Amino acid sequence: MSPSPTCGEVFSHTTFGTSDIVRAAKFYDAVLAPLGLVRHKTFKIAMGYAPKDFDGINAPFWLLRPHDRKEASPGNGAMMAFAAPTRAAVDAFHAAALASGGTDEGAPGLRTHYHPNYYGAYVRDLDGNKLCAVCHHLEG
Repeated sequence: MSPSPTCGEVFSHTTFGTSDIVRAAKFYDAVLAPLGLVRHKTFKIAMGYAPKDFDGINAPFWLLRPHDRKEASPGNGAMMAFAAPTRAAVDAFHAAALASGGTDEGAPGLRTHYHPNYYGAYVRDLDGNKLCAVCHHLEG
């Protein structure tokens, strides 16, 4: 029997739309750094982020201009939740998002209604997309 799949084994990649790649790059470079994610690919209309040591074919998270060439808009109920290695990384993600022009959607803290060790923070990026960073384990 094979082990349970990880997020990377379940999904190939995800995308968020942006109306301004340069602006989004500055935001996401700062916000994803505390989570160990860096920009791996940069194109005129898209950029991909992955862990520093990523050696896969396709980066798991992408920002891109919408294919219909219209302005990007966030989906109702859509959110990207990034795994954080520590609670301090969640705090740094939230602080970087606010310092980079993002808006607060929920300060860092425990959300025990999900489970006892769920420590998360929620923000919106510069295009209105909702992001979360979450640490699922107790630090000791």
